[in-house]
Amino acid sequence: MKDGELEIKLEETVNSFLENSKGKNIEIISHFDTDGITSASIIIQALKRLDQKFSLRIIKGLNKEIINSLSKEKIILFLDLASGSLKDIEERNLKKVYIIDHHEIDSKKIPSNVEIINPELTSKQKISSSGLTYLFCKKIDERNKDLAKLAVLGMIGDMLEKEIDELNNGILEESEILRKRGLTIYPSTRPLNRVLEFSSNPFIPGVTGNPKGVFELLREAGLNPEGGKYKNLIDLTEEEMERLVTSIVLRNPEKKHKDLIGDLFLLKFFGKLEDAREISAKINACSREGRPEAAIGFCLENLEYKKKAESIHTKYKQQLISGIKFAQDQKKINGKGYIILNAKDNIKDTMIGTISSILANSPDYEKGTVIIGMGYDGKEKIKVSGRNCGRKGRNLRELLSNVMESFNGEVGGHHSAAGCVLDIKDEEEFIERIKRELELEIVKIGEHQNL
Repeated sequence: MKDGELEIKLEETVNSFLENSKGKNIEIISHFDTDGITSASIIIQALKRLDQKFSLRIIKGLNKEIINSLSKEKIILFLDLASGSLKDIEERNLKKVYIIDHHEIDSKKIPSNVEIINPELTSKQKISSSGLTYLFCKKIDERNKDLAKLAVLGMIGDMLEKEIDELNNGILEESEILRKRGLTIYPSTRPLNRVLEFSSNPFIPGVTGNPKGVFELLREAGLNPEGGKYKNLIDLTEEEMERLVTSIVLRNPEKKHKDLIGDLFLLKFFGKLEDAREISAKINACSREGRPEAAIGFCLENLEYKKKAESIHTKYKQQLISGIKFAQDQKKINGKGYIILNAKDNIKDTMIGTISSILANSPDYEKGTVIIGMGYDGKEKIKVSGRNCGRKGRNLRELLSNVMESFNGEVGGHHSAAGCVLDIKDEEEFIERIKRELELEIVKIGEHQNL
C-alpha cells in the first residue's frame, strides 16, 4: 500500500467508523502479543477521548467459536488478527466489522459488512498493526500523536525495527524516541552481566543462562566491574564495545560483527529513559503468562501495573532460560532441511514460538532450515510454531495451511514465522503429514534444480 493509498484508505475507514459507532457499543478483539497489546492500548485511549463506550478482549488466537460468540448488535473491531477468518466472519453475519491487521489474507473477497486496513491487500508494505492503529487514531484526532511511542513498541515487538525507516510514516519522529547505534543485545540500559545472562537473541552458547560463562566472557573481553558493578551496556566506549562484540562472535560464529550492531531505540517510560526492546519484552511476558490486563496497564504507564509487569518478566525470563536448555538437550526429529521439536508439556504453549525463534537464530542450523516447535496448551490442544532460519526458505503459512486442511484448527502468521493450533489427538498424524509436506518440498526443489 503506497503512502497515498494508505492515507485514502485510513481516511475512508475512519469516517465510516466514526459514523457507524456513534452512540453504539464497540467490542474490541485484539491479539495477545506485544503488537496486539500496544494496538489495543492505542485504540482504548483514543476511544476514551471520544467518550465512546467499548469493551476489550485479548485472545491468543481467533477461531470460529469466538466469532460465533460475538454480538450482532455491537460494532466489532479486530486488531492484529482476523485477516485469516473472513469466511467465518461472513457466515456469522455480524452487523459491522472493522479489521486493522498486517497478516496474510486468506481471501481476496472482503465481505460487504467488513472494512479492512491491511497492506497485504496491495503493496505488502511491512508495517505492524500497532503502526496502522496509531495512524488510524491520529486521523480520528491529532491529540493521539502522544500515543506514537506505543506504535514503535509494537513494531519492535514484531521484530520490524530493521524496516522502521521504510514503514515509518512519520511515527518515529512523533514518538520522540532517541535513536543510537550500539550492540543490539537488550536491555542496553542495564548492567552487562545481567544482560548477557538473559540474552536469547542472539543466543550465546555457554553464556546465555550461565553466570559463570558470562563472567568468563567479560574477563576475556577485559570488561571488569567498577566498584563491584559492571557498566550498563549503553555506557561502553567504542573500544569496549568492539572487544565485547569480538568475544560474542567467537562463541557464536554464525553471528557476524554487522549482525550485532544496529539501532537502539530509547524512550521515556514512567519518566525514565528505557530500552524500547525491554519494554516490549515485558509487555510480551505479561500476555504470555496469562496477564494481558497487566500488559495493558503497563502500556498505560500505571505504577501499580509497572511492579506487576516487572515481577512477571523476571519469572518469564527464568522460564525462558529453562525452555532453551530443554530445547538444546531434547532429542528432535531431524530431516533434510527441517527440525521438529515436540516439547509436549515441557515448554508452555505461550513460549514455544519464542523458543522456536531462538533456535532459528542459533548457529546450529543452516539458513533456510525450517524449525517446527510444538507445545501442549493444557490437555486438549497443541500450539505449533514454524520459523525459518535466517528468515529465508519456504512460505510457512502456506505450509501449515496445506497440512491443516486435514485437521480442525486455525492457521496464522507470515512467510517466515507462522503458527497453528490442533487437537492433541491429532499429534502423531500431524507430525507425519508435516514431515511428508517438508520432504515433498525438498524433492520439488531438487527436481527444479535438475531441469
